[in-house]
This record gives sequence, C-alpha cells and structure tokens, in this order.
Amino acid sequence: MNKHFVGDTAVLLGRSLRHIARSPDTIITTAIMPIAFMLLFVYVFGGAIETGSDSYVNYLLPGILIITIASGISYTAFRLFLDLKGGIFERFQSMPIARSAVLWAHVLTSLVANLISIVVVIGVALIMGFRTGAGVSGWLAVAGILVLFTLALTWIAVIPGLTAKTLDGASAFSYPLIFLPFVSSAFVPTGSMPGPVRAFAEHQPVTSIVNAIRDLFTQQPVGAAIWIALAWCAGILVVAYLFANVTYRRTIS
Repeated sequence: MNKHFVGDTAVLLGRSLRHIARSPDTIITTAIMPIAFMLLFVYVFGGAIETGSDSYVNYLLPGILIITIASGISYTAFRLFLDLKGGIFERFQSMPIARSAVLWAHVLTSLVANLISIVVVIGVALIMGFRTGAGVSGWLAVAGILVLFTLALTWIAVIPGLTAKTLDGASAFSYPLIFLPFVSSAFVPTGSMPGPVRAFAEHQPVTSIVNAIRDLFTQQPVGAAIWIALAWCAGILVVAYLFANVTYRRTIS
C-alpha cells in the first residue's frame, strides 16, 4: 500500500464531501423515500398489521434504516460514473497518489452521507413515537452493524459505477436492494408469509440484520442473531471489495 494512502484518501474525501455540502439535496433525496415509507406503513397500514409489538414504528424502524442505506449507496455509483466519464480518473493517475485512495474516498463519502441520512430518519421516527430502552452499548452495536452494512453495499455500488454505460444504468442496480427488505421481517413477521416466500425471507441477509437491530433496540437477548447478521455483512463486504478492486484495476489499466 502506498505510504501516502491515508493522506491521499483524506484529501480526496474532502473533495467529495465538499461536493455533497454544495448539493445537500443528495442527502435530502436519500432520506425522503424511507421517511415516506415509514409514514405510509405506520399511519396507513400499521393498524392492520399484527407484529406483537406495542408500537409499529418500533417494529418498522430497523427495516427503514436498511432501505435508507440501500437508497443512499446509489449515489456512490452515480458519482463514480461521473468522475470516470469526466476524465478525473486519468488526471489522478498522472499524479503521485495512491490509486486505491480514489475508491476509498468515494466509499467513505458514502458512509458519511448515509450516516447523516440515518440520523435524519431516526429523528423523524422519534417524532412519530419511536422509543427504545437501549443503552450506549446497544446503540453502538446498532451503529456498528449499520456501518458494516453500509460499507458492504457501497463496495457493491462501486462495481456498476465503474462498468455502467449510462448514468441511469449506474444507479439502477440499487432498486432490487431497496425492495429486498419487503421480502423479509422488516415490515411483517415472516411467519405470516406463504411457504416458499417465508423460506426465502428467513434465509436472506436483511432478515437477520433487521432482527438483530430490533432485538438491540428492545433490549432482547440477541443470541446468535447478531453473529449471523455480522457474518452476512462481513461476507458481502469481502466479496464486494475484491470484485470492486478487480474491476477498478481493469478499468484504469
């Protein structure tokens, strides 16, 4: 690894964050859809959904946070695509900077932007009645899961950002990720689903991640759930990171 990697990444991260600061509508747009889903399900469908929870917004919020992240990472692919087509990558290659710093700057920008969006969504949830007895350790555990999940999805986003032929194609990959929580325990218990759908819902990563976050918020024993969630996040992160870096080397070679 280039000895200037940290410094180069910090400089490029500052560049990306300045772009976001000049265009805050990115974060606003990312937060609007999850908030709209939360309002719709709590105030329109919530009374008809039996979850066994005293408050549906308490049950719903973990899944909404996953949708927030899935929505936000599309902007990573969007920004990468613009940099690639705008010739920025070629300029960086001619400079004495660590090549991997370019990708890491985009990934860390995604992490910062998504964490801001998550804070906004949690703020709205609190206004809607979300309450939790989780202590500092519980919140830190939730934050750790969300950070790991954001990094995993962001490295997935890097791949279409580098390979897409059109701007729309760069961000379209996120649509299946946004709707994956709908076939999980995010909105309703999986026990209410028909056989094949239930089998898929119970064995896909979103369900284990949502269940782990929900247990942490409600101070329930997490048991193996949190380790399954972390294993999913770490596994996706490693695979996506490797594929993204192979794609990056092929793109700039």
